[in-house]
Amino acid sequence: MNFYVLTLFTQMIDDCLGHSIIGRARKEKIINVSTVDIRDFSNDKHRHVDDYPYGGGAGMVMKPQPVYDAYKSLGLNGGERVIYMTPQGRPFSQKIAQELSEEENIVILCGHYEGIDERVIEEIVTDEISMGDFVLTGGELAAMAVIDAVSRLVPGVLGKEESFLDESFSNGLLEYPQYTRPPEFMGRNVPEVLLSGDHGRVDRWRHEQALIRTLNKRPDIFEKLSLSEKDSAYVKNYLDRPGTDTNS
Repeated sequence: MNFYVLTLFTQMIDDCLGHSIIGRARKEKIINVSTVDIRDFSNDKHRHVDDYPYGGGAGMVMKPQPVYDAYKSLGLNGGERVIYMTPQGRPFSQKIAQELSEEENIVILCGHYEGIDERVIEEIVTDEISMGDFVLTGGELAAMAVIDAVSRLVPGVLGKEESFLDESFSNGLLEYPQYTRPPEFMGRNVPEVLLSGDHGRVDRWRHEQALIRTLNKRPDIFEKLSLSEKDSAYVKNYLDRPGTDTNS
């Protein structure tokens, strides 16, 4: 899979995505992350890429020509996804990450200042994606989050495919709690079922814990679930317990 990032800060992308799992995947050429400096395509001798907005207002706007020429320099065929990171886009999710992981080429456009001239967005952008209802100083952090989330779904990036099958959001639920050695820490013990060796009991416990964790921490997600009769009965019994507080 190939990622192409159009940005004013190429070093920021290269430094961050050169480590850990994503860095290893790049070295093994399972994924490729190429950065393009939009300033290199400025037709201004001072390499300016921004100008005052028509109609007045605070701040500056990125000009369309450098952005367009940076995109065209990639030499792609025009069928690729071109993502503009913007708080106005659709909220990023694991479902979108899975969708994007099936692409061969993804271009990510990082804005700055007050944004990018609307005309070049209309010309080249296929998707607008937001990381949430907040504003960052630029699109680079958001772009790296997308690259990380998508890359780990590409076959070969993680050591085992199972590594992401039971994660939060993979089945609509948050992930169950995890434990490792020692069996007792600060007076808190690992749940007995995890030490039992009974894989059926362990699987059921993990599923039930995922249900309750989702109910307690993300009731907005829980409300959208279609529960089996067995799961519904378990949740009802949980809610009927004295002192239960879902914080919802």
